[in-house]
Amino acid sequence: MDDEPRILTALMRCGLVSPGQGVRMSPLAGGVSCDVLKVETDDNRVFAVKRALGRLRVAVEWLAPVERMASEVRWLELVRCVDPRLTPEVLAEDKAEHLFVMRYLDPQSHPVWKEEMAAGRIEPAFAAAVGGDLGRIHAATAGRPEVAAQFQTDTLFMALRIDPFLLYVAGRDVQAAPRLRALARDLETLKIALAHGDISPKNILMGPDGPVFLDAECAVYGDPAFDLAFCLAHLLLKTVWLKPHAPALMASFDGLWAAYGPAIDWEPLQDLSRRAASLVGALLLARVDGKSPAPYLQAEADKALVRRRARAVLADLDLDLDRLSDGWRRQAFD
Repeated sequence: MDDEPRILTALMRCGLVSPGQGVRMSPLAGGVSCDVLKVETDDNRVFAVKRALGRLRVAVEWLAPVERMASEVRWLELVRCVDPRLTPEVLAEDKAEHLFVMRYLDPQSHPVWKEEMAAGRIEPAFAAAVGGDLGRIHAATAGRPEVAAQFQTDTLFMALRIDPFLLYVAGRDVQAAPRLRALARDLETLKIALAHGDISPKNILMGPDGPVFLDAECAVYGDPAFDLAFCLAHLLLKTVWLKPHAPALMASFDGLWAAYGPAIDWEPLQDLSRRAASLVGALLLARVDGKSPAPYLQAEADKALVRRRARAVLADLDLDLDRLSDGWRRQAFD
């Protein structure tokens, strides 16, 4: 990697590596927005380094402020105050290089949830644990102006989520555009709780004590329904990708939502359920036609199916998550 000398210098500034010390860096599987490295030292220490990219690795141009690493660190540290089990420990931060260092979690003991599902190991009980923990995070931050003051990151959320997932699609889909733009306006204005912004199975580890959440660079004080919808949309997409496992994936959808619900004390449950259902429709469409399409949906027939179902979800203004689940299950199992 060309930037290893700069990263090594940053690690020395952070006091994690001494001059002249032997260090080995190897890339870890990451998303489109960051470099993630495993760093091993000659005194047998291991940690992970994450550094933001200014231009994301997608087919179309997608630029985002590299300062988002600082807000991710704040999210990780705040959530560790809710429960230290929920995130990796942050060891150091170098704002000059827009990177931070965290404790390395071995994939043998902390497999990635998405990879486990792709291998056919679907655990609805784990999905329920994700929902319960996500609800706790939202409940712990709802209605807290001091948290809102730390996460005035609307510009980041616009660049990383509202524009590439909703507005980009609205500019290309005449049928869905009015609904997508209305949902985008809601996301810009609602300030309810701290949202992670990327609650995806690829960003959740299956730790021995429960879920561990990663990749909070989109964090914003906004609508918690976005986090819920983001994860639920991924589970629905996987019923198309992993068709033989659709029953277990729908059980995961229902379990996650059922476990999340009891934590809601800041608004009527039904209001959040309807808002989340609409966002699920928008995010399904984004995963086919947005700037970051789901890479595992390759068949045109599968894309057309998701597109059709997503538009139907968006068109039903009274749809809630329970009815969405019932309707999707009927179609998935036909």
